[in-house]
Amino acid sequence: MTITPKILAFAGSLRRDSFNKKLVRVAMAGARQAGAEVTFIDLKDYPLPIYDGDIEDESGMPENALKLQDLFCENNGLLIACPEYNSSFSGALKNTIDWISRPRKERTPLFCFDGKVAGLMAASPGGLGGIRMLPSLRTLLQNIKVIVTPTMMSVPKAHQAFNEQGDLIDAKQKASVEAIGAEVTNLLAKLNQ
Repeated sequence: MTITPKILAFAGSLRRDSFNKKLVRVAMAGARQAGAEVTFIDLKDYPLPIYDGDIEDESGMPENALKLQDLFCENNGLLIACPEYNSSFSGALKNTIDWISRPRKERTPLFCFDGKVAGLMAASPGGLGGIRMLPSLRTLLQNIKVIVTPTMMSVPKAHQAFNEQGDLIDAKQKASVEAIGAEVTNLLAKLNQ
């Protein structure tokens, strides 16, 4: 029996008209074409305080952190598009990871990351498209037990890369980003045989 891969897709950007939100939607199309069930979330819909152990000790996990943990647990793959801020990934993404990596009474630390498969991409108005950030994001995810696919993609000059519908104008770029979604889907299918 074949299990349909379930993938959670999101951007590490909070900006309403984020290039990375557009980019991850392109990868989602590739994942769906390959047979995955894909859910998009916007981190802006799950505001979290900066991770602080005192907050956790005094008030427990914020409600949005618990919701995100549940979403991560319900999916076995991740598609993440993240902007590059000062040669690193965004604080919003790091803070989200910090909160949802916390243990719960019935679960161990990293339970919602362990064994997930992730595809990574970046878009930036700069000439490098976020490529300097992707290796450090790969390292972070691998350290928390996520399997990261070999292919990563960056889209430079993102302010010129998308049409009014939010799709990539360049057919080769579009195919490469869709291929990341398909790669995550295909790896999940192999792992779940």
